[in-house]
Amino acid sequence: MSEHRTDAVDAILAQWRAERPDLDLEAMAIVGRVGRLHQAAARAIESVFTEFGLQRGEFDVLAALRRAGAPYELNPSVLADTLMLSRAGMTGRLDRLESAELVRRVGDTVDRRAIRVALTDKGRDLIDRAVTAHTANETRLLAALSAEDRRELDRIARILLHSLEPGDQR
Repeated sequence: MSEHRTDAVDAILAQWRAERPDLDLEAMAIVGRVGRLHQAAARAIESVFTEFGLQRGEFDVLAALRRAGAPYELNPSVLADTLMLSRAGMTGRLDRLESAELVRRVGDTVDRRAIRVALTDKGRDLIDRAVTAHTANETRLLAALSAEDRRELDRIARILLHSLEPGDQR
């Protein structure tokens, strides 16, 4: 497979070169391709979530609870912060997940005024199956790249993210 196949971004760049030959289009090419990659990957990722009856936001909540470790509970505000979601947005997601019996709200054992969100057995089973399919799907999405290419892409993406998200240096 040739590394220099033309794509839709090339057509856009050709138009700009014809109209504005003075522009440096290297960044436009890269950002355009990254944007198209994001859209294509998002569609493929969403399709896996749909197989499990989940929307992306619901998957994210269940995944955050699951990776928190036993007893698979978090404070709703911690969940909202982790997922960069408003408290109101988190309440809506939790209401839907609770109605589906995937999570339950429980009293905090330390602070009786507070609640925690707990993954139910049904929710844990579902997220375990969904995340297995999700990671397999992501691996499939990157199958066109060699192991070395994947490592290099990860290295470059990490550098760029650190420059764009300077406050998020975890």
